[in-house]
Amino acid sequence: MADSQPERRLNETLGDSEVFLDFQQKISRAAVVDRPILVIGERGSGKEMAASRLHFLSGRWQEPFITINCAALPPSLIETELFGHEAGAFTGASKARKGRFEEADGGTLFLDEIGLIPLEVQEKILRVVEYRTFERVGSSRTFEVDVRIVGATNADLPALCKEHRFKQDLLDRLSFEVLFMPPLRTRGDDIILLAQHFASRMAYELGREDIPEFSPEIAEQMLAYGWPGNVRELKNTVERAVYRTRDTVITEITLDPFFNPFQPAEPEAGSRETLDTSQFMTLPLDGYNEARELLEITFVKRALNAAGGSQKIAAEKIGLTYDQFRGLYRKYKPQLGKEDY
Repeated sequence: MADSQPERRLNETLGDSEVFLDFQQKISRAAVVDRPILVIGERGSGKEMAASRLHFLSGRWQEPFITINCAALPPSLIETELFGHEAGAFTGASKARKGRFEEADGGTLFLDEIGLIPLEVQEKILRVVEYRTFERVGSSRTFEVDVRIVGATNADLPALCKEHRFKQDLLDRLSFEVLFMPPLRTRGDDIILLAQHFASRMAYELGREDIPEFSPEIAEQMLAYGWPGNVRELKNTVERAVYRTRDTVITEITLDPFFNPFQPAEPEAGSRETLDTSQFMTLPLDGYNEARELLEITFVKRALNAAGGSQKIAAEKIGLTYDQFRGLYRKYKPQLGKEDY
């Protein structure tokens, strides 16, 4: 169906970081050119919202915006979903049915996870892009449609072409413009801006008059975390924190909802009594500071990975106070790399 909440979608496109504003400018420029667009981005980064914005800033904004998640459908059903079918085309097809291309006529068709579309269906999509015509499944009648395609994926489409899993001709036609979504970890203070937005909405949903704020420590923790699930993960994390607290200040967040506090601690690989020190015997004596720095960086990285990015839990895992661990984190932040935890 066409999106009935364009204003809500556009209002959720929040951010004032340079990388995000640059991306929004690219969307605005591409929206007014009536050509296919590909949006490439990590999971949870907001590809559908980018596609929605492309539609509502285009000349097609009053026409349908139809979405289809190709990952949610078995390959055998994607062709029928896209192109529809005639009565009797297959067992159970008791009456004719329009496909998404017909529903999107005059507007925009958003193909999420486009890299998962079977090759034989890609061939039919290519024909629609080139000639604006197609046939329903089980029919020889040709339909004409005027549809703008916006595709999205986190896959490497050129690599899929080399593996003969995606048609190069189709990729060439769809890639008039390729927009790369900035991952949340690259957006700096946008993380806090979005977190406050999600906290406000969750508080309203719970009927709370106050909007909880984040303590400086929690804000720092959110900025330091890599957010592999991007905006979707941030939204879940913030909403979870708001519903769990009755205070006006959030002092704890759970980055890993599957962290089991009752899980027995894994034994350390070695102990002070059995630690093999032979590997240190060949180090030059004047390399002490370098070796200590490398050891501290290694332990900080391991602890953050094991704690899902939580500095508080990481500190507990290696027997340091939170302030001690935070001091190490600040000291070695340039060498850590957010993508590692």
